[in-house]
Amino acid sequence: MSHWALLGIRFLYLAKLAWQTTRAIAPKLPPQMSKPANETAKLPLIARKLRKNSVGTFVAISLLNVLPKLQGLDQGRLATWSVQARNQIGTGHLPDYIPLLAAADPTWLAVQVQRIDGQAAMVGNMRQPFVLMSVMKPFLLLFLLELLGQDAVFKHVGMRPSDQSFHSVPQLMVDEGFPRNPMINSGAITLASHLPGATSADRCDKLCEWLNLHAKSNFKLDEQMLASVRSLGNEANRTIARLLHKAGHLDDIETTLDTYNHICCLSGNVSDLARLGLLLAQPRPDISPLHQRIVNALMLTCGLYEASGEFAVRIGLPLKSGVSGAILAIIPGEGAIACYSPPLDATGNSVAGLFLIEQIVQHLNLSVFN
Repeated sequence: MSHWALLGIRFLYLAKLAWQTTRAIAPKLPPQMSKPANETAKLPLIARKLRKNSVGTFVAISLLNVLPKLQGLDQGRLATWSVQARNQIGTGHLPDYIPLLAAADPTWLAVQVQRIDGQAAMVGNMRQPFVLMSVMKPFLLLFLLELLGQDAVFKHVGMRPSDQSFHSVPQLMVDEGFPRNPMINSGAITLASHLPGATSADRCDKLCEWLNLHAKSNFKLDEQMLASVRSLGNEANRTIARLLHKAGHLDDIETTLDTYNHICCLSGNVSDLARLGLLLAQPRPDISPLHQRIVNALMLTCGLYEASGEFAVRIGLPLKSGVSGAILAIIPGEGAIACYSPPLDATGNSVAGLFLIEQIVQHLNLSVFN
């Protein structure tokens, strides 16, 4: 059923309730609360039919406000915010521990606001490819929830927020080798070990195929970026894998780490990322709504690592960032916002991307807490 059909059903249902409520309370209203005839005539037909009193009019006018909030975004305003976002770039830095990421052009910037009805507003370097890095973590979780189920997945990873960096070894040691959540490295490395396939390439292919099939995206492995990632020792991730192995959450350390590197190097453009976000933004017959809710909740509470609480207040949407400069926001029932800008803040989140998302959310009142 289409989004507009669902809105129509919701409208008719609420209109019926409003009509019944108005009829029930109308006899109790004092005479001075009735609308004058000339004012009532100016109201929309649905308002006139509900009841000629202020309560009925209020309910009717409220019911008419069912159009998606994202319809209030225009291309010109998005372009203005993009210019302002570019001014934020100087406050960030490129990640210097992955050679190819360190070589990225810091002026690259792209944003796409994708609505569930297929409409989109976009600005910037739209064709510029980038790797997902940690933005793939929610979709790794979603895939395994669909494949294995909730009980099997959360036997090996928790749901608690973290107040440490995304690759914290001390926190994993304190937690006795049990990853706090799927949005940090320990959780995603654990989940990578449970992907189907004999080799790291097989596992990555299966995840990539599933994402492209369901999101109608065009992600593919960036071989050069994978080679760049493999050139690092990355002792933090290796230590994490050893602790996870000791705790019984993964078997083959080398295959698991290489699988994790592979899926981090899946590459697409900002339009691909926006379409990926729609997997979590609307009901779908091919994905469990419970699994969507779980992933969105963990993105909200854990998606920006130790900064998640701050941005739950400031933005109030499920978010996930990656050290490539990619960042994704889910607007449940509305759509998704995908951004790419390489310079990062101290936590590892795109400076310009967060600025853009915050401007859009505040302007359109998109927080899930409103």
